Formats: sequence, C-alpha cells, structure tokens
Amino acid sequence: MLTDDELMRYSRQLLLPAFDVAGQVRLKQARVLIVGAGGLGCPVALYLGAAGVGQITVVDDDTVEVANLQRQIAFDQSDLGQSKAEALAQRVRQINPAVAVTSLSRRLDGAALVQQVQEATVVVDCTDNFTTRFALNRACVRARVPLVSGAAIRAEGQVSVFDVRQPDSPCYHCLYSEEGNEDLSCSETGVIGPLVGMIGSSQAMEVIKVISGVGSPLIGRLLILDAWQMEWRQMTLARDPECPVCGSGVEH
Repeated sequence: MLTDDELMRYSRQLLLPAFDVAGQVRLKQARVLIVGAGGLGCPVALYLGAAGVGQITVVDDDTVEVANLQRQIAFDQSDLGQSKAEALAQRVRQINPAVAVTSLSRRLDGAALVQQVQEATVVVDCTDNFTTRFALNRACVRARVPLVSGAAIRAEGQVSVFDVRQPDSPCYHCLYSEEGNEDLSCSETGVIGPLVGMIGSSQAMEVIKVISGVGSPLIGRLLILDAWQMEWRQMTLARDPECPVCGSGVEH
C-alpha cells in the first residue's frame, strides 16, 4: 500500500477517479527500463520518478557535453564530463528519494540486454539509432514486454507503443525495416530543444497509462509532431503477418 508521505506526494494523481490508489500502487510496483539518457530520456526519467514508479533503470554509455545542455534538462554545467546515466539517476533520486534508481553506464547488448528487458514492466526506447531500436524491439517481443518508442530530430518527432500482448498489435519492425533506414543525429541535422521535451513527456504519459491500465495507450497508432507548425498527425499501424520478429516470418 501507500505510506502517508506517498499519499501526500502523489495527492494530485490520487484525485483522478480513474487512477486513484490502485493506479498509484501499480506504479509503485513497476520497474521501468529507460534506454538512453539524452533529450528523450531526461523528461521520461524525471516525470516517471516524480510520478512514483518504484524502480527505474537508466542505461547510457555516453557522458554529458556542453552541447547537450540546450535540451537535456536533467543536466547542468556541473555535470559536464560525467556519466549521463548516473547524472540522470542522481537527479531522479533528488526529486523522489522513494524511487529505487539504478544507472548502467554502458551499452546493453546480447544476454545483458535480454535480462534487463525480461525484468522490466515496461521498456522505454529513448535512443538515437536504429541498431539499438531493433535490438530492443526483438528483446521486448520475445519477453512480451511493452515497448514505448519515441524519436525526435530537427523539429519533428514521433511516439508509439508496441505491445505484442495485445491482439493485432504491431511491433517496431512492422513499421520500419532493418534495411534502408539511415541514422540521423542531432549533431548533424540539429534539433530544437522543447521538441524532445514534448516527445519525452508523451512517452512518460504512455508508460503511466500502460502500467496503471488507465486510458488508451498508443498501441497500433503512431503520433507524428511537426513542431514548427504545431501539428500532430496520427497514423494507424497494422501488424505485418509476415514480420520476421513478431509474425509468421519469425525464424526458429
């Protein structure tokens, strides 16, 4: 159940009839794996920590650079040169000491990635490259763990939820093929700061919805944001029956 401090800390969430104590308890019992501690990972971790997710694991093998401070809101000048994963974890602890936050300052792959995914209630993809996104998707499909995906570049962003536990839910590979997709980096193409906050906050909201069972997560739907025009578009996503990850094309 919830302590007196938790009842006070989360009182504004507890006032929501659909959420109530049951939703808060589900958050407290959950473990969220956040892969990427940059522009998306910062708002995701801060909001989920503040909301009372019981266990959070933050993964990133990079360190804080001065160019990050324009949009990675968990960091300040004193964090330069420090591990992003640990600096972000420490910031979450400062906001909410009741949350157990673990930082992994290394790249996850192979058996280590599979283990972390299997132990998670929800995985949040806050990465910036297709290789890691596809690896996360494969691990989540095999472990049947929901994946909340986000991406942001220039002034364009997108967010979706992939949950193969749900009938007809596509996976990330149903949307993107592993061939022909080119990684774009902020250092090459640029990015406007508030965009990553908008997408990251949307990812955090989707995580809360998936864990609490309140609302309708973006399963089978892709939201696309044009921040310059402040226009959101929604695409319906269908599961690919021949998908090599979640469909009949899976290799055994």
